[in-house]
Amino acid sequence: MENNSDPETESTEEEVEPKLKYVRISNDLQNILSKDAVSCIAVHSRFLCFGTHWGAIHLLDHQGNIVDTPINKQTTQTHMVSVNQISVDSKGEYIASCSDGMAMINGLYTDENNQKLNIGRAVKSIAIDPLHYKPGLGRKFIIGDNKLTLYEKTFLKGLKATVLNDSEGSVSAIAWSDQFVAWASALGVRVHDLNEKCSLGLIKWQQPENVSLINFRCNLKWANSKTLLIGWVDTIRICVVRKRNSVEVATRDLPGFIVDPISTFQTDFYVCGVAPLQENQIVVLGYPKERDEESNKALRPVLYVIEYKTSDYVEICTDSLSLRGYQEYKCNDYHLDCLIEENQYFIVSPKDIVVASLYENDDRIQWLIEHGKFDEAMEVISAHGGRYSIVSVARLYLDHLLALGEFENAAKLCLRAFGNDKQLWEEEVYKFVRAKQLRSVSKYLPRTSDCKLKPHVYEMVLFEYLKLDVPGFLNLIKEWEPTLYNTSAVINAIHDHFDESAKDILLEALAILYSYEKKYEKALSMYLKLQHKDVFVLIRKYDLYNDIHRMIIPLFQLDKTKTISMLKEKNKISTDIVVQQLEPRQDFLFAYLDALDVEQSSRYHSKLVNLYAKYDSKKLLSFLKRSKDYNIQEALDICKRELFYEEMVFLLGRMGNISEALSIIIHKLKNIQTAIEFCKQHNDKDLWDDLINQSLDRPDIMTKLLDGIVGFIDPEDLINKIKMGLEIPNLKNSLVKMLCDYSLQVSIQDGCNSILVTDYFDLHEKVTRQQQRAVFLSKDHTCGLCRQDIIVKDPLKTTDILIFNCRHYFHQNCLPDKSIDFCTICKSKKQ
Repeated sequence: MENNSDPETESTEEEVEPKLKYVRISNDLQNILSKDAVSCIAVHSRFLCFGTHWGAIHLLDHQGNIVDTPINKQTTQTHMVSVNQISVDSKGEYIASCSDGMAMINGLYTDENNQKLNIGRAVKSIAIDPLHYKPGLGRKFIIGDNKLTLYEKTFLKGLKATVLNDSEGSVSAIAWSDQFVAWASALGVRVHDLNEKCSLGLIKWQQPENVSLINFRCNLKWANSKTLLIGWVDTIRICVVRKRNSVEVATRDLPGFIVDPISTFQTDFYVCGVAPLQENQIVVLGYPKERDEESNKALRPVLYVIEYKTSDYVEICTDSLSLRGYQEYKCNDYHLDCLIEENQYFIVSPKDIVVASLYENDDRIQWLIEHGKFDEAMEVISAHGGRYSIVSVARLYLDHLLALGEFENAAKLCLRAFGNDKQLWEEEVYKFVRAKQLRSVSKYLPRTSDCKLKPHVYEMVLFEYLKLDVPGFLNLIKEWEPTLYNTSAVINAIHDHFDESAKDILLEALAILYSYEKKYEKALSMYLKLQHKDVFVLIRKYDLYNDIHRMIIPLFQLDKTKTISMLKEKNKISTDIVVQQLEPRQDFLFAYLDALDVEQSSRYHSKLVNLYAKYDSKKLLSFLKRSKDYNIQEALDICKRELFYEEMVFLLGRMGNISEALSIIIHKLKNIQTAIEFCKQHNDKDLWDDLINQSLDRPDIMTKLLDGIVGFIDPEDLINKIKMGLEIPNLKNSLVKMLCDYSLQVSIQDGCNSILVTDYFDLHEKVTRQQQRAVFLSKDHTCGLCRQDIIVKDPLKTTDILIFNCRHYFHQNCLPDKSIDFCTICKSKKQ
């Protein structure tokens, strides 16, 4: 048997996955058929046996080689004319054949039980008992001529003939399974029960239109011991032999079994043979009803895989077969036999035998690969295994995708198929190198500690990105761990292929690579040259605070906020160093010192006064108020120079020069309300006098002064100083308000005094009552010195008891001084 599919066998639909594969039998079979033609066939798991039109019977193995048996060694023809039917027992030890009025039984290993019957009439069919090989069972066989006759060997070695049916005309086909024998006549098909010795009924066959039933062979095949397949002309019927229920058998005197048709349907072709496949599926060899339009000759036979229903069927697949000489053959020239257990189907024509077998997993995978359906092939391997491996198919698939230019899909396939197999990755990645598509596979390359490829693989990817995709190169430098590749080699490659148009990207990559190599100064220099804010990440990540002393100003220029935040971190860079480095840039120095806490910048507060005056005068006053670490005189000089009057007032106040400060408020700030508040704050009579004296000739502010002095100076003093005849706006209202406020203040003071006196007497009385209360003593109390019970029951030992407000108890005799007026325990604790 050949190892490849028949090149002349075609599928009706190229892209539909086939159900069957085909192999043409050759070897000795070709020599036999060059001189003769097949008329019938019987297949066994050990051999195939076929009869020819010249009456010969041949036994071959499934590869077409002649088997060394007595039948093949016969020098004379087994039959004189065409062999009509051959039947083999289940063990393959005996063969029955019929033709030219003769029926023969031949043993393959012994001729002891051989039989040769001269019937004298045309014998169309024969069937041997499947258990014919067993001695003691009668070596039975059945012959069909114009009646159905059972032959069995008796005790005396004679043949006993029993007519099973003799009234329905010529028997055209017989099929035997266990106790049941199916046979066909012109009326239809019957099933005979050999155990009960009765027919189970007639399956009538409808006479077809335009053709005669007797001109077509009835094809009978037992799918199993109880299921019979019948194909005749263009109708197929599936029947099941079932057991009747016991009640039905007893009451109606019926056979114990009955034949039930479960599916009957008509086909578009003539049936040359039927065979079982799977549940509800059969294989049918069909002969097209149509003829070739040009030559009017027969078309190629078709092998159908059919799923049958109750009265209809569905074609699962169809294959037209180019058998040798098919143009000249008729329907009855073809035969179909099968090995059910092996799912092999033998398609026979007079000059050809082709074996169809179910596609196994390996066959399916091969077909899927050949038709570019690699994903489905890999799914089949995952589910069922086989001689193909996922990796072997994946490699073919990878080549296929690369050839189509589907590089992204090819990369995903590598991840799916190769997983963490280092060797496979390193072998297959070179296919992407040749296609210059390492970029496609880069994100799928394994990079874990469990599966890390050789460094040069990652370097090849980086070099391709460097040449073809510089932004992608930078992304990989950021994404990949530096342990994957040789950083020095990549740095050299950047220098060798430096592209000025991508200068910034390459410099950033160099900065990252230098940081990987711990060349931090170079890395910082690159970032600062780029004005890239990742420099702050680099400094914090690698603790490079000691390396940036001379880079503080460039860092401020890059991002002042981030730089100040970084410099403020404790114990990183001393304030002195920062101040020294920032001296050339006073604006940066001010921003830095201003951001520090007061305690951190205390040494530089005098400098900071000047910087506030220069860069942010609005914050100066609040700074002067919260700080005490600056030189007041220098600060005052600065404020005088810059004419910061509010700050001058505050500083003069701190220096004690409140008169000058008040003068500035009155004459420079011109804010009488502020002057009043200033006087209230210092509450100095001389200061009030200065304010009054400087306000006497200004009627416009006298009213405000009258409103604000109550509680601080005697209103009478102010009124007496007002010049006679001076017109003061709203004087009356101010005086009334002043007197009312003064009266209210006096009233409040009197009320407070009254409350104080009352509280004093109430509390004094409470304390007196408290002191006069009795003190509870129990036998549990002890003397604070002798530690004996404070209450002594013996009258001779009783003594006075001294109790202090702290509730410590003493025997008077225990005290060193009877006139003592303090608790010795409490006094010792205080000391």
